[in-house]
Amino acid sequence: MWTRSRNEIDDEEYNEFYKHISHDFEDALTWSHNRVEGKQEYTSLLYIPRKAPYDLYNRDTPRGLKLYVQRVFIMDDAEQFLPLYLRFAKGILDSSDMPLNVSREVLQSNKQVESIKSALSKRLLDMLKKIAKNKPEDYATFWEQFGQVLKEGPAEDNANKEKIAGLFRFASTKDGTAKQTVSLDDYLGRMVEKQEKIYYITADSHITAACSPHLEVFKKKGIEVLIMSERIDEWMMGYLSEYDGKNFQSIAKGDLDLSEIGEEEDKEAQEKLEKDSEDLISRIKTALEAKVEAVKVSTRLTDSPACLVVGAHDMGAQMRQIMEAAGQAMPETKPTLEINVSHPLVENLKEEIQEDRFNDLSMILFDQASLAEGGQLDDPAAYVQRINKLLLQLSK
Repeated sequence: MWTRSRNEIDDEEYNEFYKHISHDFEDALTWSHNRVEGKQEYTSLLYIPRKAPYDLYNRDTPRGLKLYVQRVFIMDDAEQFLPLYLRFAKGILDSSDMPLNVSREVLQSNKQVESIKSALSKRLLDMLKKIAKNKPEDYATFWEQFGQVLKEGPAEDNANKEKIAGLFRFASTKDGTAKQTVSLDDYLGRMVEKQEKIYYITADSHITAACSPHLEVFKKKGIEVLIMSERIDEWMMGYLSEYDGKNFQSIAKGDLDLSEIGEEEDKEAQEKLEKDSEDLISRIKTALEAKVEAVKVSTRLTDSPACLVVGAHDMGAQMRQIMEAAGQAMPETKPTLEINVSHPLVENLKEEIQEDRFNDLSMILFDQASLAEGGQLDDPAAYVQRINKLLLQLSK
């Protein structure tokens, strides 16, 4: 069938052939029938399924295209012609140039194979881009089924990184739901005046990310933040540094400078707060010396008393938990505690003269900041004891 021109085949025949080669009971989401002539001659028929197979996330499962050479069947599951992040695609490839005795070992070191692989990858990405533009409901179906697999793309296919990123969909603070409907182009189109970065936050769950204290200043300034809550997200962002000339920045990592978006008065007020709080910062740093790398006056917080921030190049809490659960020994790192000196709890802490009580309150702030980002306490019992001690003091 694939040797005939597309005009000679109707949609029903395409779908019947798809069911035959994929053993799927549903019609394909879309397909592309293409013949290439020139330095290389081959015919490809590519399908994108509507529903993910049960073994999609097993990277060792046999997958790939059915390979023919000069219309002679050679092998099933020729994985050399598609990258792993596109392993959901089905189809056939008929080459006129390869020898009939071609083997998997030959395919692995063949420059012609690499050229075809690159061309087929681009074709599949163009198919997805076309669906996203012309049939958003169908693309939403695709993203729900295969989005997490596509997120492997930036790490595996540097040449198409920008094109892959354009196909991603995220939840964001704009609509306040967990639905992943926002593209990076949508985000860029809504950036506020003078905004130069794409801001995002990662967490174990959507609700943890959406309620994070790190979002407070962004809500105040009306800046949209992408919310990422899937296990692959933080790993993926390690390979995705920019899109369309705009750098990505995690709002929970490194220093945060929104002065170019805000007013000059905001910067002056922040400098005054830092100067007036030097003594408080020093006392908290001493109390939490074993827990934190530094203590700073926060530019992120407007409602919460404190938050934890890791270094710009350090592993986030979500990724650290995943690596530790996999049995990986992780180097010890300390976060930075940022405090909101305008918060009533911090103002009360500033007036506290009893050193033991000051230390307990500082530890409570640290533990609460850890819980707010979805972390786990090293000593939950000690945290409960401090809270109970504080409640008893307040009740007297």
